[in-house]
Amino acid sequence: MKKAVLAFSGGLDTSFCVVYLKEELGYDVISVTVDTGGFSKEELKRIETRAYSLGVKKHITVDATKFVYDRFISYIVKGNSLRGNVYPLSVGAERVAQAVEISRTAVREKADAVCHGSTGAGNDQIRFDVAFRALVPEKELLTPIRELGLSREQEADRLAAWGFPVDAEVKDYSINEGIWGTTIGGKQTHDPWDFPPDTVFKHTSGTDGPALPPREIVIVFKEGLPVELEGEKLSGVDALRRLNETAGGYGIGRGVHVGDTILGIKGRIVFEAPAPVVLIAAHRELEKLVLSKNQRFWKDHLGQVYGDMLHEGLYFDPVMRDIEAMLDSSQESVSGRVRVRLLPGSFLVTGTESEYSLMKSDLATYGEVQSLWDSRDAEGFSRIYGIPARLFGIVHKDKWL
Repeated sequence: MKKAVLAFSGGLDTSFCVVYLKEELGYDVISVTVDTGGFSKEELKRIETRAYSLGVKKHITVDATKFVYDRFISYIVKGNSLRGNVYPLSVGAERVAQAVEISRTAVREKADAVCHGSTGAGNDQIRFDVAFRALVPEKELLTPIRELGLSREQEADRLAAWGFPVDAEVKDYSINEGIWGTTIGGKQTHDPWDFPPDTVFKHTSGTDGPALPPREIVIVFKEGLPVELEGEKLSGVDALRRLNETAGGYGIGRGVHVGDTILGIKGRIVFEAPAPVVLIAAHRELEKLVLSKNQRFWKDHLGQVYGDMLHEGLYFDPVMRDIEAMLDSSQESVSGRVRVRLLPGSFLVTGTESEYSLMKSDLATYGEVQSLWDSRDAEGFSRIYGIPARLFGIVHKDKWL
């Protein structure tokens, strides 16, 4: 019998795929759950149980948390990459990691096909399709949800008819949780004026309980990545976990992103990403202290390009390796300490320090004193600096007054 390897989350879409592949297309299904830091041991066990109850021949769980951090998150941090200046790319990197693991399994199991449960309207279908065709072009690509064009309610009804009922809440929302944040889609997210209830979020809002006192934490960076939090040396993954818990307890990290999808339509998601928003803000402030003006300009530009290409499923384009090399080079002096004040629902970077600091108060203090030039140098610089505007003013005398 033919074999298909399915990216399986245990949710509505991938549950439907298992039964459809088995009952309608005649495949033996191997389900693979790729944990990117969002599942507890209990949840992974529940997903495995769910997979077997749906009729898979084999279920595999892969812990890809470190892989996601090393290959993707580290460069998102180095690049300060935020989609639409707010969204920390919580899903795009995970989909690439999942596609890699599905492809590895398909090769190892000698499967005939790979399968994902993405719809025909979102970004995930593109991410999976591009990755699978780059990694296992010889395998057939199956996309039941896209091909059938079913709504979530129709999927649930067909699963129920097959004898696999689905909880009502599962029908309303598609929730993706990983170490780099949680994204929530469905129901209220389709209306740009609406907003989901607090119950869809993992953490409280930080303002709906007893008053939380301000709390200051210190993050230590080495070459652009976190290595210590509140005085404890931690791996990058553990630092993210700790920061998610600490900042999440203050209700930090909630946000809404409206943007252009890969297919050209507008999309809207709600997200909850405590560690990413704090970490990127802290990293950016440290960079301001230690990088030159032109370093920051070009690095931020390429960081945005990198984030957009990752988000849009183009991770395997060779230019991404070139950009990664530039980002690595830019981080050689991004080492130091950043102090962050946590407040209910918000935070503030209150201090930065580094042995590579370019802010030298013994040589010059902005708006006060300096020893790098004298008053004649400043006057001459101002005169020359304003020449283009002066010439324009001479020619266009009535433009501004």
